[in-house]
Amino acid sequence: MANVTLTNITKKFGDFTAVDNLSMIIEDGKFTVLVGPSGCGKTTTLRMIAGLETITEGEIRIGERVVNKIPPKDRDIAMVFQNYALYPHMDVYDNMAFGLKLRKQPKKEIEKRVQDAAELLGIEEKLKSKPRELSGGQRQRVAVGRAIVRDPKVFLFDEPLSNLDAKLRVQMRTELEELHSRLKTTTIYVTHDQVEAMTLGDRIAVMKDGVINQYASPQETYSTPSNLFVAGFIGSPAMNFVHAVASFENDQTVLSGSGFRIVLPVARSSKEIAGEVELGVRPEELDGPCASTENALRLTVSVREHLGHTMLVYGYIDEVQIVASLDPHSPVEVGDEINLAVNTETLHVFDPITEAMLT
Repeated sequence: MANVTLTNITKKFGDFTAVDNLSMIIEDGKFTVLVGPSGCGKTTTLRMIAGLETITEGEIRIGERVVNKIPPKDRDIAMVFQNYALYPHMDVYDNMAFGLKLRKQPKKEIEKRVQDAAELLGIEEKLKSKPRELSGGQRQRVAVGRAIVRDPKVFLFDEPLSNLDAKLRVQMRTELEELHSRLKTTTIYVTHDQVEAMTLGDRIAVMKDGVINQYASPQETYSTPSNLFVAGFIGSPAMNFVHAVASFENDQTVLSGSGFRIVLPVARSSKEIAGEVELGVRPEELDGPCASTENALRLTVSVREHLGHTMLVYGYIDEVQIVASLDPHSPVEVGDEINLAVNTETLHVFDPITEAMLT
């Protein structure tokens, strides 16, 4: 196992910059997730680590070794692709053993590694099957098994679950988490799904336009997002944003907007928070309906969605949609005007120009 260190990595395709001066350290044995919307540079970053893309500028180290000019096969990494990349004419055993045979490993060693990996992944009864005879989840296990048998320093996963149905994605996500807890191999995982990122990663790198906007633990990323983009991307349903004006009154910050007045606790207040701001409130941090208008948002309910464990309620403030996650038994009907209490300990305030979090 080994640290993976990226220092000022840039990748350009002609005049287009896909990854822009990116630096990060993926710690030995940790599960690190690169997450972001399509086109943010996460897969390009992974492919540069793998050696499948040349870097324009910067340095990549795996352990103590600079690998910029080392071919993929000599980097001691194993990659699992979105489309499985299995050889259709080979059975499961040969697919898993193929890389070891190329390296001329002893036959008994190959047999042991393949058998051990197959048992670990629960596919030992499928070793003589062809890929076409397997389900999507089984094919993905074979692809993972092919990576495991190589015993690499680093696992690289490129959106490996995106071709699976929702139920199987959840199952495979759990299996990958259990697998990592057993193997403890340094893992870099690319996804556009923030739920995958939150549940799998020891650390998350949230990317946009080739730049890391925040690199932190899942809880820190959720609780203290660095800017408006991270706040809106992490969390499902997404964070609500409402325009407000901040002022400082009696040692407290007051946020005023369309039909609401919210007073921050003294510990979260500052004279530096003033003028135009964006107020960010997560749906699960709104509570109601409540009678009080103090520290509350008022809206007219336009849509309800019952999800069993919660009810999502949608409405508008000045044409900006607001969603709240409420008790499924709340007596709320479409057309009702309701007040939703805001948790002043957990709401966020952002600078609308720099988009940085203020508190």
